[in-house]
This record gives sequence, structure tokens and C-alpha cells, in this order.
Amino acid sequence: MLGRMDARYRLDARPVADPRAVVRGDHHRVTVLTDGLLRLERSPDGGFEDRASTFALNRDLPVPHFRVVETDRHLEVVTDRLHLVYDRGPFTTSGLSVAVRGGVSSYHSVWRYGDEAGPAVGPGGNLGGTVRTLDGVDGATDLDPGVLSRVGYAVLDDSRSFVFDGDWVAPRDGSRTDLYVFAYGLDHRAAIDAFHAVSGPVPVLPRWALGSWWSRYHRYSADEYAALLARFEAEGMPFSVAVVDMDWHVVDVDPAIGSGWTGYTWNRELFPDPPAFLAWLHEHGLRVTLNVHPADGVRAHEDAYAEMAAALGVDASSGDPVAFDVTDPAFLAAYFDVLHRRLERDGVDFWWIDWQSGPHSRVTGIDPLWMLNHFHFLDSARDGRRPLTFSRYAGPGSHRYPVGFSGDSVISWASLDFQPRFTSTAANIGYGWWSHDIGGHWHGSKDDELATRWVQLGVFSPILRLHSSANAFMTKEPWAYEPAAQDVMTAHLRLRHRLVPYLHTMNHRAARENRPLVEPLYHAWPTAPEAYAQPNQFLFGTELMVAPVTSPADARTRTGRVRAWLPPGTWVDVLTGLVYDGGRELVLHRDLSTIPVLAPTGALVPLDAAEVPGNDPVHPDALEVLVVVGADGAFTLVEDDGTGDGLDDALVVRTPLRLDQAAGTVVLGPAAGNLSCLPAERAWTVTFVAFDEPPRDVVVQVDGFAVPCRVEHADGRLHVRTDPVPVGATVTVDVGPDPRLAPDDVAARLFTVLDRAHVEYDLKPRVHAVATSDAPLAVRVSHLVALDLDPALLTALLEVLLART
Repeated sequence: MLGRMDARYRLDARPVADPRAVVRGDHHRVTVLTDGLLRLERSPDGGFEDRASTFALNRDLPVPHFRVVETDRHLEVVTDRLHLVYDRGPFTTSGLSVAVRGGVSSYHSVWRYGDEAGPAVGPGGNLGGTVRTLDGVDGATDLDPGVLSRVGYAVLDDSRSFVFDGDWVAPRDGSRTDLYVFAYGLDHRAAIDAFHAVSGPVPVLPRWALGSWWSRYHRYSADEYAALLARFEAEGMPFSVAVVDMDWHVVDVDPAIGSGWTGYTWNRELFPDPPAFLAWLHEHGLRVTLNVHPADGVRAHEDAYAEMAAALGVDASSGDPVAFDVTDPAFLAAYFDVLHRRLERDGVDFWWIDWQSGPHSRVTGIDPLWMLNHFHFLDSARDGRRPLTFSRYAGPGSHRYPVGFSGDSVISWASLDFQPRFTSTAANIGYGWWSHDIGGHWHGSKDDELATRWVQLGVFSPILRLHSSANAFMTKEPWAYEPAAQDVMTAHLRLRHRLVPYLHTMNHRAARENRPLVEPLYHAWPTAPEAYAQPNQFLFGTELMVAPVTSPADARTRTGRVRAWLPPGTWVDVLTGLVYDGGRELVLHRDLSTIPVLAPTGALVPLDAAEVPGNDPVHPDALEVLVVVGADGAFTLVEDDGTGDGLDDALVVRTPLRLDQAAGTVVLGPAAGNLSCLPAERAWTVTFVAFDEPPRDVVVQVDGFAVPCRVEHADGRLHVRTDPVPVGATVTVDVGPDPRLAPDDVAARLFTVLDRAHVEYDLKPRVHAVATSDAPLAVRVSHLVALDLDPALLTALLEVLLART
């Protein structure tokens, strides 16, 4: 054991499995953790690891039903999901196997030792997880394995991770093998549940982390930064987090003592009064994080040097640096209590731990990034605060320390095209809170369309953080782009903050139900081949499905194109109102103003009702609920008081939202729980998307009594607005029985496609006449094909014409 930390850093873990789940021999141990998850250990010395590891905190789980068959030649373990056969000798390909029961894919569904990582990442194999960083990656990169696969099994090798020895850490015995075999077939969500059962849940993020973050590697002064944020506010562009990159501290140091990357002393030329600067940001509704590169320790020029030297027994008169040693409990305690606490007293809310110095420390097997993530996160939870870190991914188990910084991405369409897949696939290893450099960090060239599409993706990403490098010409302020791009970026930055009520509910769902905000389609439709064929399309919470545009617009149609799969049912684009019949693959087209954001019938999506939300995404006093009629629906809005870990139900408020399709009613509330954290009253707007004219007057009731309301029907949307009502009241909006989605205005939408297209004027009326004639649909489609139109124009026309058949 290396040492000890005080109780605030104590690990909450149950690492020792129930003995009834264990089958043990002299040199092997099989633990049946769940019906689809086995721990397989082999130990030459006969000792086994019962301490928590970076991946496995909890092995004391309910014991599933299983059978053990012992013969002279083999040990067999059988559960409802798997069948292990082991010859009780050294692990070998012929002597150890786990078959997935249920006929997932014939003989391919048998794992044999020697394939420690399971099937290779790629089509037909492991579905991938994530990687430590995208630094310098231009486009796609290989992913580390996740715990899901097309053949039904995956293996997580935990043999080399370090372990927690009480409240401190220790290296592994390198001679032992420690494998976790997931054998869940195509029951992907059950496999993810098993992963979290062993590795721990995702924490609830602070609500303010779900707004937009401003970040730029730039030598800001306090006045320049404040002026920038003031302009954002004046332009109606909300931000909830201010990121200050490394130039907040002194970087021009004597080369004799090292580089300027590590620093803990404010640059007083740029920030003459740090507490006043941070207080100004707080007054304007922002939280603040500072960038730290801690690898060089504490040098003699730092304000905190004398205090750090005294705390660690270094003679300050020598000027010798206090070396960074994350394996020394005394250093780590001083690192927090001296270095960081001094700066937190100035007003720093959390830390951007920008560790770029590799996986090695002074103790073999102890990864400094893991140590920083783990102890920073626990430290940030002191005094009842909701913890948050901002750091790089360190391997399985890193989901416990959000938010993730994915690194310095290259500015290119290839990088944008990879990020949706990269983000959703991380869910396969439980990592749900990636923060990317939206717009890219470096290289590339200025491209207004690319920047706009990246912001649109960022709105529907776990964390939206605009970022760029120190290049003076490389900026992400929307006004740095052409007016059309600026308008779209501004609208989407507002939309992100309007989405916070929905996002925060999904934040709670991630912590309580192991379902991240962004998931691949195959989590919901594991047996549909189409769900695996569209890696850039993803689920965004319970109600929405997003197909981002990640390639340049076609020169003739002036629209971006994206191939998508619509699962069976009826789907509505909540941004454009276009209604689609599902159960097919198709190509979707969108101009620069929007991307496909689809909801099924019965969806209810709560939003902040403010057209221009403020910086601090507090519980709003007016909410809007988007409603897609056509099926019953239910959604429970979750809010909390922002303290602790967010999991104490006594501090949470739940407001049920319900759509009764047959009755044609939407019922909002009553809110129940810790109502003291909400405004006393709320106004409601219920917006029916793609909605026909109601068959009669809309009726609104509050606690059973009719009240006045304001009704507006425009652009295919019906808005029903109430005055403020008590948050504990029940609001019922009645639009008449069995409400219907409006038919798509095919003629008008086709006109828009043609009007925008850069094709011959004489061709446009002919095409429109053919497409809108009284001829049967098949005849019109064949006629359009016969016109030998540009392929992109033809698919854009057919999208509208065939949206509903």
C-alpha cells in the first residue's frame, strides 16, 4: 500500500463478491456476477484480487440462478444467457470458452480464451467504445472495444488496471489474469446495465453544465473576456460556462526551470484582480473553469511555492521544484488544499485537467490521468457540492468522472463526420458525457457552412463547447461568419439553453437508468440491421432521434444530405414539421438553417419557453412542451435543488406530462417533491407540432376549472398558452378527441425545393407540375425519374413526395 488520504476521498465500493456466486479452484476463480457477466481469474500463485479496480467497484451483486457441472475433465457453468466450459488448467484457447445461449449467430457466438478483447471492432464484430483522445485526428480513428458486439459477446480485460487499497491505490500483481466476459447476445441495454452494476453509475451533472460553454485558446485579458461575454449577452447568445485556457496563469518562465505549460499563478498583467473578474462572470450567470497542465509540479516562481514547499518538507530557499507525484498522498493532499483551494477562493468553480503527459507515474501501473480524474472528482464534491471535472478519458470506468474532453480536433468535414459516431459509440463503454471542440481546434480553413453544421451537431451533443486555437484568425464567435451562418448559430445557441429542462431530465435518467443522453440506434433496435448501418444517426434522450448533416451542401440543391433510417411508425421533424412514415431508409435534405430532429407520435419535449434564455439555466418560470399527436405519450420532467449528488428523492421535483390520444388532452402536472426549489408559479405553452386545425375550441383547465388561454395556429403549429399557475397545479389542455397530424403541404414544400435549387428556370415549373399532378403516385415518381434530373435534386423531391405514402 502506498499511503492514505483523508476521509473525503474515501471510495464507495463493494468489491468482494457474494461467496455463493463464486466457483474456485487452486489457481482459478469464476464469479457469476449476473446471468450474462462472468469474471474469470487465473492466478499462478493461488491468490486472487478482491480489491476494487479502476473498472470494477462493485462485485457484491444479487446472485443469479446458475448451475455448476463438475466432471473429471471440465468445469461447466450455465446461466440463462451463457454456458462456460473450462478444463481447470492454464487458460488456453481449447480449454476455456463461453457460449452465448439463444442462437445469436451460430458458431460465432462462442468466445475462446486467446481472444481477450473479443471480436474485433468493426462491422459484424465488437461495436466499439471510445478512445483516450482525438488530438490531431483528422476524420475517423480506431476505437477501443466496448462491451457490446454483433456476435453477442465482448470481453473486458482488467488484468493491468491498478486497484484501490482502502482509500488509496496500489499496482496489480502482473502475473494474474482478470477478465470480464459479457455474454448478452443482442440485449445491448442489459449488457450496459451489467457494466454499470459492476463499475458504478454515471453521476448527475450540475444543471448549468448543460448549457453552452465558451472556450478559446487565446491570451484574453479580464477586460477583453468580460467585453466578449457582454457582447454575447447583448446579441442574445447564452453561455453558462466560461472556460479560461492556460494563459490565465504565468506562461513566460525562465527556460531553465521548465516550460510555461504548468502554472498556478495568475498573470496579473492580464488579470489584475482575479476575484473581481470571476465575480463579474458569476454575476452574469456563468460558472468558470481554468485549464491546468500539472505535470511540471510547482516551481519557485509560483505564488504558492513557499506554502507547498513547507507542506511537503522541501527547503524553499533551495528553489528546488516541488515535483508532481500523483502517487504520493502528501503531495496530492497539498495539491488540492494549497494549490487549488487558493484559486477556488478566488471564485474558480471547477477544473479543466488537461493531462497530456502519458500514462506513467513513479509507480508502475499507476496512470496519473486516472488518479487526477478520480481524486479531482471526489474533491469537487466536498461541502455538499455537486461534483464536476473536465478531463480526458482514461479507460473503462471513466464514466464516473464527467465531463470528458476529447482533445484537439482538426477543422475538417472529415472530423465533423466522425464525431456523431464517436459520441454515440462511447455509450457502449458507459461514457456518456463527451465534450468536443465544436467547430474544431486547429488546422483546416475557414468554412462558414462547416462551422454552422458543427454548431448544430453541438446543440445535440452531450456538452456544447465552442473552441478554437490561439490562431488570431480562428474564432468561433457567430458574428465572425457571414450573416446567414450567424443567424443559424445564434438560433441554435438559444435552442441549446431552451433544451435544458429536457437535457436535465435525461441527466437524471443517465444516473438512475444507465441510459446516456446520446445512444446508438441499435441500443433501442438491436435486431434491426438498419440500426447498425447508420452510425451517424443517434437517439437524443427518450423522445428525439437526430441525423446530423456532416457533409457539404450539394451545389445545385443547396441542401445538405444525410442518409437515415426511420424505424417503424410515424415520425415528425420537430424543427420543420415534415411528417414521415417509418420502416425504411431514405435520404433527408436540409438547408443550412436546420438538421433532421425527429420525434415519434406520442412524444412530449419540455423546453424553456423563453425565446432568448439567460446565461444561467435556472428552473424557468415558463415552460413550453412540444407535443406530437397520434399516440399516447408520457414524460416526467425532473428537476432538483442542485445540491449533493442529485439522487436524494427528497430534493427532487417530478412533473408528469401526459398525452391521451383518444381524449385529445395534454395533462401537465402536478409537480411533486421539493417544490421549494422551483418558482412559485409557471406559465405553460403547449405546442402541437405538425397539427391540423382543432375540430373545436381549445379548452384549458387548472385543477378542473376552466381558465382563459391564448391560442395561435400558424406554420403548422398550434400554440396554447396559459397565464402563470401554481407549480403544484394540474393543467389540462383539451383540443378535441383523437387529434391528427396535419398532412404535409407537398406542393408548397416541393416549390421550396425547386425555388432554392440552382437549375434551369424553365425546368422548375415542369417538374412541379409533374410532381403535383393528379396522376397516381407511382406514375408521378416514374415521370420524375424519366426527366433525368440531377440525382441530388431528384432525391430531394422524392423525400417530400414520398414522406407519407
